[in-house]
Amino acid sequence: MKLKLASLAIVAVLAAGCATEQGTQTAIGGGAGAAVGAGLGNLIGGNTKGTLIGAAVGAAAGSALGYNWNAIRGKLNKDTAGTGTQITEQPDGSLKVNIPSQVTFDTDSSSIKPSFRSVLDQVAQTLSQHPDVAATVVGHTDSTGNPNYNMQLSQRRAQSVAGYLGDRGVARGRLAAEGRGQTQPVADNATEAGRQQNRRVEIFLKPIQG
Repeated sequence: MKLKLASLAIVAVLAAGCATEQGTQTAIGGGAGAAVGAGLGNLIGGNTKGTLIGAAVGAAAGSALGYNWNAIRGKLNKDTAGTGTQITEQPDGSLKVNIPSQVTFDTDSSSIKPSFRSVLDQVAQTLSQHPDVAATVVGHTDSTGNPNYNMQLSQRRAQSVAGYLGDRGVARGRLAAEGRGQTQPVADNATEAGRQQNRRVEIFLKPIQG
């Protein structure tokens, strides 16, 4: 048992170094994650099945954490400048493209505004240039109105965005759409400024697991 713990500790240190090195690519991150996952699976399960399960889980996490988003983030920041779009790397290794309500949809509408199309065109172009990346579109509303209706509205909006990206040549299998309604506010719904922040569309970019 002590030998397993010592071995796992060594693997974890080496893998962490690989996964956090500037410029690391998906393959390296995935390999590091698989190594740590395999060690954990073997330690916990003590058998081949546990090792394989741990390796699969670790590889998925490592692939995302090891992906080099620098070029994509830089391009999207440049192409969406002035729209209020925010692009941030997430703890799970994905890249979040947050588009505010003044750009996306009119009130109670799932029709994409002209000002939103230019942002989505850049996202579609980026996805076309990086076929190893998938996108999940998540729609959000404020708390005004009926929660069930807001959930449906957010789903329609997310589907509209995914459909637009698909129409611009992004393979449908690389696109997903989810509505969260009013369940995940990022600001106070008691103020107009807060409600405006809560009405948003988020596009999460993540490397496709091979």
